[in-house]
Amino acid sequence: MSVYPWIAWFALRRQAAYLAMALAEGLTNAFFGLLRAFILIALWRERPALGGWDAADAVTFSFVTQALLGAVQVFGGLDLTARIRSGDVAVDLYRPVSLQGWWLADDLGRATGTLLLRSGPPLLCGALVFGLRVPGPGRIALFAASFVLAVLVSFGLRYLVALSVFWLHDDRGIQPIALVLTLFFSGMTVPLVVFPDPLRAVAGTLPWSALVQVPGEVFLGRGNAAGALAFQAAWAAALLLAGAAVTGAARRRLVVQGG
Repeated sequence: MSVYPWIAWFALRRQAAYLAMALAEGLTNAFFGLLRAFILIALWRERPALGGWDAADAVTFSFVTQALLGAVQVFGGLDLTARIRSGDVAVDLYRPVSLQGWWLADDLGRATGTLLLRSGPPLLCGALVFGLRVPGPGRIALFAASFVLAVLVSFGLRYLVALSVFWLHDDRGIQPIALVLTLFFSGMTVPLVVFPDPLRAVAGTLPWSALVQVPGEVFLGRGNAAGALAFQAAWAAALLLAGAAVTGAARRRLVVQGG
């Protein structure tokens, strides 16, 4: 049996080991979902039908994206960065498996565990306080596919940021830049439909929109679902291929630090 399913399984178990922490994080996501929802309600009250959405779409988007927040890992990077800085990545590179494949399997297990443990409170809170739009089974299946692709795109971006430490030797400069880009262009701060047309068009072509905005639109039934999934799949493939290429360059660049 391939080692990758085992890596994913142990990553999922690692998430399940901290149930109290997961519940606390889920409740925090629910609280911020309320804050975002009230802000969006106020915005849509002033600008009805903004971006072709109504207030119910905006509220549903708020809580659905809060439910995805941890699984898609909008905040935070990969533990790989610390291993590169310490030089422990040399051990990882000696393993008879792909470095990228190892960390991808670990991230898929983490995302699955996080989704199962943390998505409930935001969705329950939104349903009880406001009532959310609930898609049919077909739309939920499309949303599940969009979620998986969002995790792949997120991993691709975070993996490239982690590999940059081979050249930068520190991630404290690149990580804040990556976070700002993610928050602004993903739709996590506000839905991209509120952006003015030129900026909205540009933001919609960038990979960060595949993390939050696109899954939210698929859930709401906005736009062409097949086109949205193809957009996510294209960015996922491009980023994973770029990650594989940079991994090869990093092997040649390897400088062990600290010890």
